[in-house]
Order: sequence, then C-alpha cells, then structure tokens
Amino acid sequence: MRNLKGKTIAILAADGYEQSELEVPLARFAEAGAKVEIVSLKPGVIKGWHHGDWSRTIDVDKVLGEVSADQYDAIVLPGGVINPDHLRVERPALDFVKAFWSQNKVVAAICHGPWLLIEAGIVRGREVTSYHSIKTDVINAGGLWRDSDVVVDQGLVTSRKPSDLESFCLKVAEEIAEGRHERRAA
Repeated sequence: MRNLKGKTIAILAADGYEQSELEVPLARFAEAGAKVEIVSLKPGVIKGWHHGDWSRTIDVDKVLGEVSADQYDAIVLPGGVINPDHLRVERPALDFVKAFWSQNKVVAAICHGPWLLIEAGIVRGREVTSYHSIKTDVINAGGLWRDSDVVVDQGLVTSRKPSDLESFCLKVAEEIAEGRHERRAA
C-alpha cells in the first residue's frame, strides 16, 4: 500500500455501517501512516452491523458541522444498508460529500455507500460500481455501472462488497497519494 504519511482521511458513517467496510479501511489507512477520523451525525459511538445483526461500536472522532472537507485529503463512505440510507437524507452529510468532490479530493464508496453519491449528484456520467442490489439506482442516476471489484473515475473510487476491500483500500490509497484530480464535466 502507498505511504499515506501526512494525509488525513474522513470516514463518514452512522449507526448500521457494515463493520468490515469501516474497520478494514480504518486499519489499512492508519497502517499506511494516515490520520483517519470517524465523522458522524452525533458524538459518542456508532454501532456496526455484521452478518445480519448489530455488532461492535466505534468512537466518533468528529461531528458533522464541526468539520469541513478542507481538513481532509479524502472521504470514505462505508456501506451496509442502514448507514447510507440514513445519511443520504441528512443535508449536512450530503454537503460534506459534495465539498470533497468540488475540491477535487478523493471520494470513495463501497457497497451501498454510492447511495450518498447518488443523492449528492456525483454519479451522473461517471463509471461506478456498487452492491448489485443498487445497480439500478446507480444507472437511474446516470451512472455508468460496472461489475468490477473496484472502479475509478477521476478520483471517484467505488467497490461492490466486503470481499473487494483489499482492492478498494489499495486503489483509494493510490488515488490519495497521487493528489488532486481534475474533473471533466459529466
């Protein structure tokens, strides 16, 4: 994995995040030298989801409204069904995601995480993958859906499911290490 020393990454999550899709990127990026912060809607802890039931909790480092995209080099959006479904109706969460995109920073989403990309208006004209059950949502939002373990389109990194996490983390780290991404109009 690329060296991420000096980089800061936000993982935006709420209760119901897919446990592995938060914990694996958190561990991999920290091991690569990045400062990784869990950003959520409320202070305290958020609870994960694993194999159809509630799982471990994780401490929230920062609350939306206290942070801005200016403080970070990238944002990671873990999936699970509950987490992104809850976040995609929260204006502060959408504004946070949009700010990363408008600042040409890396935006990464896995599984159902692309629901946030759809609501933020980011997928139109972009190559994207996701969990297969939201393929139609991505296509209906104008995304160019691909069935691949990881898809990259000008700093937008997406993956399908937990078994894609290693490829996802490697590609996100590579995109962060490369820096800013000029975006073409979609």
